[in-house]
Amino acid sequence: MFWLIEFNLDRSSGVSTYLQLVHQVKQALRLGTLRPGDQLPTAREVVESLAINPNTVLKAYRELEREGLVEGRPGMGTFVRRGIAGPTLAEHTRLRRDLEAWVRDARAAGLDQEDLRALFSVVLADAAKKGVA
Repeated sequence: MFWLIEFNLDRSSGVSTYLQLVHQVKQALRLGTLRPGDQLPTAREVVESLAINPNTVLKAYRELEREGLVEGRPGMGTFVRRGIAGPTLAEHTRLRRDLEAWVRDARAAGLDQEDLRALFSVVLADAAKKGVA
């Protein structure tokens, strides 16, 4: 079956596996990739594709359910209940283009991926302190 979300794990990130799954669903909701009514892959399918413990997937889905984002339907699967309000898809597209241009400029200035992450993290933290983010 074709799924609107395909989970990926970064085993070196230091972020727990279940939280990576939760974050990926939330990101898909923010970007409009997942919408209310869409079905998430079954726990069995996620386990098979990522080679992880079924309890990890169930924990992630329970967390999403606790937050009111998805709902389990016995015998049917887990479905998106609501989206996450945010900018429109057109606004996301514009911002993504701007960010891609910024990344190109940063790469041209000699920054590597770790430099980009560090700089972006600092800017996000500063913005949060100033009440911007």
